[in-house]
Amino acid sequence: MVNHELAVPQAIPLEPLEADDVVEGSPLAGSVALTTLGDNEVGVWEMTPGVCTDVETDEVFVVLSGSASVRFEDGTTLELHPGSVVRLYDGEHTTWTVRETLRKIYLA
Repeated sequence: MVNHELAVPQAIPLEPLEADDVVEGSPLAGSVALTTLGDNEVGVWEMTPGVCTDVETDEVFVVLSGSASVRFEDGTTLELHPGSVVRLYDGEHTTWTVRETLRKIYLA
């Protein structure tokens, strides 16, 4: 029998971000892979409040909970809230400002 329901953990193991990536605060982040879809991974990612930089991979995500913004190197800023659907591109440089712990489901 095929299992169609994915178990999403209530708590995701979180770790400090690399010091070079942290701009403000002491954010923690972590992810849990749920399944694969073709060559892509589907998982849940979470980050606690703070500001950090990142270099992205190809990804689509939907925000499940929390409040944040992501600023792209071209100056564009997206406000993130539950229901936001975002496409990231490989190699993009971003700055994440998380105001309330952000949880997203991603396909990458």
